[in-house]
Amino acid sequence: MRNHLFEALVGLVVVIAAIWLVFTFIGRTASGAGSDAIEVTAYFPNVSGISVGTDVRVAGLSIGEVTAITLNPEDYQAEVRMAIDPGTNLPNDSSAAITSEGLLGGSFISMLPGGSDEALRADDVILDTQGAIDMTGLIGSMINDSGGSDGGMDDTMSDTFGDTMSDEFVADPADAEDPLP
Repeated sequence: MRNHLFEALVGLVVVIAAIWLVFTFIGRTASGAGSDAIEVTAYFPNVSGISVGTDVRVAGLSIGEVTAITLNPEDYQAEVRMAIDPGTNLPNDSSAAITSEGLLGGSFISMLPGGSDEALRADDVILDTQGAIDMTGLIGSMINDSGGSDGGMDDTMSDTFGDTMSDEFVADPADAEDPLP
């Protein structure tokens, strides 16, 4: 009988600890900033790489998370709702940018504090935003860039030096009428 009572008490302690852990995790992750978080909105031209639950950070530290992403039908920008910890007291003129953790890392929203004396409040709108950069498109444009002309490198050289290089090229800079400064 004594053995069964001890096992029952250990089981009860384990169940209480599990319930406590579940409530602790829910309290910390439900809104990303706790139950007293403020919700603010930002409009981005491109939200590639972020989704509901994405971190919102200041100086690399998480202060909240994305709670909703919708398309604004008036200007076709992505409307991003974020829950932010009110204890950060971010100025109301802060800016937001979608940033990548690296070439292979995920994306997050980086908040850059402004200079205002007034803090962000619930339902404020962040006006200064920068959308996600399309890395694949950027790399592709660098690879496929031909110097801005259709003909390739030869046309770029002829644009720089002229069609007949012998007429414009002077072998000795001292012989030039207008030497370079």
